[in-house]
Amino acid sequence: MTRGRHRRPLLLEALQAGEVVVEELAERFGVSASTIRRDLQHLATEKTIRRTYGGAVIAHPLPEASLPEREAQARPEKAAIARAALGLLAEDDILVLDGGSTVAAFGAGLAGRRHHVITNNLPLVGTLAGAPGLTLTVLGGAVRPGSMSTMGPLAEAALRRLTADKAVVSGDGFVAGRGLCEAALEQVALKSLMMEQAGEVLVLMDATKLGRATQGAWAPLPRRWTLVTDAGATDAQCAEAEAAGARVVRAAP
Repeated sequence: MTRGRHRRPLLLEALQAGEVVVEELAERFGVSASTIRRDLQHLATEKTIRRTYGGAVIAHPLPEASLPEREAQARPEKAAIARAALGLLAEDDILVLDGGSTVAAFGAGLAGRRHHVITNNLPLVGTLAGAPGLTLTVLGGAVRPGSMSTMGPLAEAALRRLTADKAVVSGDGFVAGRGLCEAALEQVALKSLMMEQAGEVLVLMDATKLGRATQGAWAPLPRRWTLVTDAGATDAQCAEAEAAGARVVRAAP
């Protein structure tokens, strides 16, 4: 059993990995639920965390990385994820593609294939516009510089008039029971609509984001979905996703 002053920094580390309930924390640290509640109340008083029903979350999400920073992170893993996800497509699939660097890596591999691509991912436009075999539809709307993607009412209005065979999405993190997290409500509103308008949902996410809640806006996942992750994903991470309805595909290095 750890003492309170030593336990609280460890509690913060656990909470950084996502919303955690009191009973789970009590079991992890070998103390009673009432002890954990007192620790959480102490941290809440310091405004380090925010209490939720039965648990807590970090009060202040981490600063959002810029698109160039995200593009430089986990490049080999993103390339492997993209290759594995491309292998899940059928010819002539209609695809709706999310913003973000992992989906952009996937989208770059679509050149020369036969698909209709619907996207708000602006870096992909130059790559896919005019590519043989592809039809490209760009969702208009307000541009979010941090992700170089469109969002807002105009993008949502256009997407409501379209359907797709597969939605290919990502996020800043995944937590079972919560879904995918992002920095802005407008992002998760469009992401949720992409998943609603598609017959299947593919989530492309490297292992460092699994079980992580770095931002505060959430897009719930459907009952059945596919997670494409890298070979570094642990059995525990994959089991958590499977318990949340996922079919897990671990990409070969």
